[in-house]
Amino acid sequence: MLRALRRASGLLRWTSLRVRLVFVFALVALTAAVSASGIAYWLNRNTVLDRTQNAVLKDFRKALDERAGSLPLRPRCAELQDAARQMAAGPQNYTVLLIGVDSDGKDCAATTDKNLLTLDTVPASLRTAVDTVRPVDDANRYPHHLYWQRKEAGDTPYLVAGAKVIGGGPTGYMMKSLATERQDLNSLAWSLGIATALALVGSALLAQAAAATVLRPVQRLGHAARQLGEGRLETRLRVTGTDELADLSRTFNRTAEQVEQRVKELSAREESSRRFVADMSHELRTPLTAITAVSEVLEEEADSLDPMIAPAVQLVVSETRRLNDLVENLMEVTRFDAGTARLVLDDVDVADQVTACIDARAWLDAVELDAERGIVAHLDPRRLDVVLANLIGNALKHGGSPVRVSVRTEDAPATGPDGTSRTGSSAAPPAPQSGQDTAPADTPQRAGGSLVIQVRDHGPGIPENVLPHVFDRFYKASASRPRSTGSGLGLSIALENAHIHGGEITAANLPDGGAVFTLRLPRDASPLVEGGGPRDGGGITQGRVARRGTGPDGTGTTGASGQDNGSGADGAGTGDGR
Repeated sequence: MLRALRRASGLLRWTSLRVRLVFVFALVALTAAVSASGIAYWLNRNTVLDRTQNAVLKDFRKALDERAGSLPLRPRCAELQDAARQMAAGPQNYTVLLIGVDSDGKDCAATTDKNLLTLDTVPASLRTAVDTVRPVDDANRYPHHLYWQRKEAGDTPYLVAGAKVIGGGPTGYMMKSLATERQDLNSLAWSLGIATALALVGSALLAQAAAATVLRPVQRLGHAARQLGEGRLETRLRVTGTDELADLSRTFNRTAEQVEQRVKELSAREESSRRFVADMSHELRTPLTAITAVSEVLEEEADSLDPMIAPAVQLVVSETRRLNDLVENLMEVTRFDAGTARLVLDDVDVADQVTACIDARAWLDAVELDAERGIVAHLDPRRLDVVLANLIGNALKHGGSPVRVSVRTEDAPATGPDGTSRTGSSAAPPAPQSGQDTAPADTPQRAGGSLVIQVRDHGPGIPENVLPHVFDRFYKASASRPRSTGSGLGLSIALENAHIHGGEITAANLPDGGAVFTLRLPRDASPLVEGGGPRDGGGITQGRVARRGTGPDGTGTTGASGQDNGSGADGAGTGDGR
């Protein structure tokens, strides 16, 4: 039973609070009702049986004394039979058996019902007790007593009793049917059972009412907590009453007010920080433009400068470029944080895009490309170039040669007519219906699914303690390299550009050595942009988008709503992730 209770309690933990309340109420009510019914039945049973038994035994003792006591010591069988009939004719309606010895010394048994009561039907233990002679003393005045017991004959319960006539004479036995009493007790049991069932139903209804009273505030509290978690900081609960639930609602309201106030303060500080970074970056661009122009002039005249001054000039030129890249990267990060970054979509041949990125940075000799031509994706070419430049540049700087770039596609699962999903390029698009426009024959056909670009190197890999932080801003793996040539923002900007496309970048180490960065983008980003909703990716919000078209001379044109978000001097801003 203990194991069953433990199992039941374990199952209750996985059910709702309402079910548990109803179950507990019902269990308590059932236990109380069964206990009360059992006690009531037991008390009534003893009362009914004791009352009937006492009345029958009293009448039998009196009749045995009056009828059998008046018989001679050795009565005739006819006299015994008459005495038995007279005893049975009393108000208790029981069967009588008288056993005696006649004047000839023969045993004589007189019964009022030979089929029911004979000497053989009398229990042996009762006959032995009746025949036992008890010593007479001050505590026991009679050698024989009246004994009784209950037994069943067939399906009917009976009370059987026996005694000897004091001073000599016949022995008398009687058998009284208790069928009426059992019927009354059965009726009582049914009544108690119905009362228990009604109590159980009432307890269930009461539990439902109690659960509704308790759970309604809890449900409101849960709904308010979900709204608060979704960013609706103005959510408050209506408080009524003075009980514990009302106190909990007041506590929630106070907590929500504090959270709202704290969030407002943090938002104001964050907005101030973003504005400061943006203003600082814009203010730095003007002097940087002049410094850059001067450094370019100095770089052109470096051959004619004094050899003692030339290294200083080269240092000024390189640091100016680094500072310029840092400012551009800070402006780009500011756009992402402010949610003003926009996509300018165009059809891109991925292999050509990767080749152009490598060629523009003179990395052709250091990078191996594994990409088939003809893989077309509808993405932002400039942002894809920024991502590729950061990933490849990071691999060249911190990894080991050769660096390998591979491009592949993954088809999205398509749903068949039967509702089952299938994958593969065999799922053909539906034929256009009458009246629908069809794409021109020379329009690139963009398939669904994902574009996967992997950049791997053959270096020592990324330390395990550094791996979770490679995309953090300004994170550097070694404190001994605080003045590395990178800004520490390259990989972070690459990740933000992937997020704004609805994609992701992951970093991992390969078993045979080296690190691999995996860029996963949707092949068509237009559904994501057309939704116009925010994109969860470091605070990036995607709004309207300018689409690039193709002019008559084959050059790309940008719509009026597009904007050049800028990047590093080479469009990359190589990061110091590791």
